[in-house]
Amino acid sequence: MSQPNSSTPWPRWSWDASSHPDPVTVTVTVTVTVTVTGSVALVRESVMQDQPSGAGKVTADQLRRGAYLYVRQSSLKQVVNNTESTQRQYALRGRAIALGWGEGQITVIDTDQGQSGASAAGRDGFQLLVSEVSLGRAGIVLGLEVSRLARNNTDWHRLLEICAMTGTLILDEDGLYDPRSFNDRLVLGLKGTMSEAELHLLKARLRGGQLSKARRGELKQCLPIGYVHDPLDRIVKDPDAAVRGAVERVFTLFAASGSARQVVIAFAADQLSFPARIRTGAHKGELVWGPLKHWRVLNMLHNPCYAGAFVYGRKRSGRTPEGKTTLSDVPREQWTALIEDHHEGYPSFEQWEDNGRLLLSNATGRGEGSKAGPPREGPALLQGLVICGKCGRRMTVGYRLHRGELLPDYRCMTHAIQDGARICERLPGKALDAAVARLVLGALTPLAIDAALKVTDQLTARAAEADQLRASHVKRAQHHADLARRRYLAVDPDNRLVADALEADWNRALREVTEAKDTYERAKSEAAPLEAAVRDRLGTLAADVHRLWADADTPMRERKRIARLLITDVTLTRTDQITAQIRLSAGQHHTLNLPMPLAGGKVWKTPAATVDLIDQLLEDHTHREIAAILNARGHASGKGQPFTALLVRNIRDVYHLTHRYDRLRARGLLSFTEYADAIGVSETTVKIWRRTGLIHGIAYNDKNCYLFHPPGPDHPAPEVAQGIRLSDRIAAQQAALSAESRRSAV
Repeated sequence: MSQPNSSTPWPRWSWDASSHPDPVTVTVTVTVTVTVTGSVALVRESVMQDQPSGAGKVTADQLRRGAYLYVRQSSLKQVVNNTESTQRQYALRGRAIALGWGEGQITVIDTDQGQSGASAAGRDGFQLLVSEVSLGRAGIVLGLEVSRLARNNTDWHRLLEICAMTGTLILDEDGLYDPRSFNDRLVLGLKGTMSEAELHLLKARLRGGQLSKARRGELKQCLPIGYVHDPLDRIVKDPDAAVRGAVERVFTLFAASGSARQVVIAFAADQLSFPARIRTGAHKGELVWGPLKHWRVLNMLHNPCYAGAFVYGRKRSGRTPEGKTTLSDVPREQWTALIEDHHEGYPSFEQWEDNGRLLLSNATGRGEGSKAGPPREGPALLQGLVICGKCGRRMTVGYRLHRGELLPDYRCMTHAIQDGARICERLPGKALDAAVARLVLGALTPLAIDAALKVTDQLTARAAEADQLRASHVKRAQHHADLARRRYLAVDPDNRLVADALEADWNRALREVTEAKDTYERAKSEAAPLEAAVRDRLGTLAADVHRLWADADTPMRERKRIARLLITDVTLTRTDQITAQIRLSAGQHHTLNLPMPLAGGKVWKTPAATVDLIDQLLEDHTHREIAAILNARGHASGKGQPFTALLVRNIRDVYHLTHRYDRLRARGLLSFTEYADAIGVSETTVKIWRRTGLIHGIAYNDKNCYLFHPPGPDHPAPEVAQGIRLSDRIAAQQAALSAESRRSAV
C-alpha cells in the first residue's frame, strides 16, 4: 500500500465472510509512517504527560534513597511577591512521584528563602543538601533550575562531583540528568556557567546604572545622622533642631580641642546624648538617642558628606575565604565620584580637610593597639606586649617625669577613648619591667640552653622519623599516579565515558603527588637541623645576652627586641597587688606577684622598720644622738636624705611616739626642782653638782635639760659641803671612787 499524502483519504478495507464458508485466519500487517508538523515542545510535553522524561535513568537503588527538593528565592521581596515561582518549585514534588518516589521519601529544603545563590556561605539549606548527598542518602536532587541551587560555578561543580560519586540524579524543569553520564554532565556544566554569567550580567547592568547616577551626584544613598532627603530627593540638613545642634556641637568641640576623645569626654561630662537612626527592621528610620562613642566621632570627622560633598566609592567590598563580606578603604584619588559644594555642610570642605590632617597627626598608631608595633627608644621594656587582665585588650604606654627620671606606666585606654569613661587599668611599670627583666635573664642561663639543645636533639630525631613517613607518602602518591597513568593509556580512546573517568583519576593522583611533595619540602625546610656553628653560638648566648643587657651603651630598643624573642605577651591584673602572667615563646608560663608601688606622698614615708628603731632609741638617746646613730647604720629618710635632729623630732610627732621626757618621768626620774627639794639644796647647787660630776643627770633633749635618779644613800650631804672648796670635794670624791675600784678588784 502506498503512503497517502495529507490530502489523500485513507483507503477503506472490507471483508466478506460469506464467500468463504470455512473459517480462515487472516493476519494483516500495516506499516504507517506519519509526518507531524508543529511544535516539538508540544510533542515533548505530551510525551512527558504520558510517561516521565528520562525514567529509564532511575534505578531501584536510587528509588530506595530519598528525594530532596531544594526551594530558594534570592530575596525576601521575591518570596513575598513572586509567589508563582515558589509554587512552581514546590510543584516538582509531582515529578518525583511520577518517577517512582513515594510521598514520604520527598524532603523539601526551603530554609534558604531570601538568600542569594552567589555563595554557599550562609545557606544552611544548601549545605544540608550537600551533606545528605555526600552521605549517600539522596537518590535525586530536584530544583526548578540550576540558578536555584547555585549561581557560583565552584559550588555547582562541587555538587556535581558529589552527585557523580554517589550516583545521585539531578532534575530540573527541562529534564532528568545523571552526573555520571558525560553528556548529561556537559549540559549541567553549561547550565551552571550560563547561570553564573546571567548573574554577572544582571549585576553589571545594575552597577552601570549606579555609577552613571553617582558621577552626576544623583544616586540616592544612605545619609549620615544630621541629613535627610527632601521630597525631591535632595540632601538637606535634618529639620530636627536637636539633631542639628548635636552634630554642630561635635564639630565645634573638635575645633576647640583638636581631639576626638576630648569631644567624647565633653559629651559624657555634660551628660549629653547623641542621635542615631535605626537602619533596618520594623522601626527603620526612627530616631534614637544614646551616649556618644569615639568611633562615631571619627566617622563624622572622616565623612566628607558633612562638608557638603557628594562622595561615592570610598569603600571597596570583598569576601573572605569563609564567605564573609568585608569593607576596605579606598584612596581618595580612586574614589568614583567627589563633588564639592553638593549640599549644605556643617564645616567647610577646607575645614574638613584640616580635620583629617589633624586626626592623622594625633594618631600615633593604627587600630586599637591590636598589634605590638615596632620597639621604640622609650624605657618601657614591655611596650606592645602587655594585655589588660580585665578586658583583654592590649595596653598602651605612657610616661611621666619623676625626679628627672622618665618612668613608664601601662594603661588600658579603650573604654576611656570610646566612651569617655575612666581608664580601665593603670599600672606603674618600673618595678614590673625590672622583675620581668630578671625573669628573662634568668631564662637565658647556660644550663637552660643546654637543656634546650637536648630537647632540640630529641625533636630532630622525631623530625627525621616524620620526614621518612612523608617521603614514603610521596612515593606512594607517585605510585598511584603511575598506575592511574597506565590505566588511562591502556583504555580505548573511543570509549570516552571510561577514558574521562580514568583521566580524572590520573589528574587527581597528580594533584596528590604535588601536594605531598609540597608538604614534604615545606616540613623539611622548617625542621632543618641546627648546624654545628649555630650550636656553638647558642652555648655562649647566655653570657653574651647578660653582657649586652648590662652594657650602659645598649639602646633600650635592643633590650626590647631581646625581650620579644622570649616573651609572647604579659597579662596584667591589678588588685591589692600586681599580678603578671607571662607567656614565654617556648610555651612556658610564669606568674609574678608584685606589691603595689606607693603613690604620691606615701613614697616619701619613712620605712616602718626605721620608725620602730627610732622608737627604741628614744629610750636612751636624744634626737641628735638618734640621727647620728641612724646615719652611721646607713638608714635614710623617705626622700633618701640623711637624718637630722629636726627630722627625728618630726617623725616622733607624726607617728605619735612617746616623748623621751615622758619615758624618763615614767621611770621615776626627778627634775632639778624635785631633786633639790629631796636633799634640801637649791636648784643652782644641783646644777653645779651636775656640771662638776658630783651627780649624774640624764638629758631628755638637746638643750641641756636633764632629769635625775632619786637621791640614794651616797648622794652629797648638804652640811658636809659647806665651807669646803669645790676642788677639794671633787678630789675627795675621785679618791673614794678609786679606793672602791681597788677593793672591787681585790
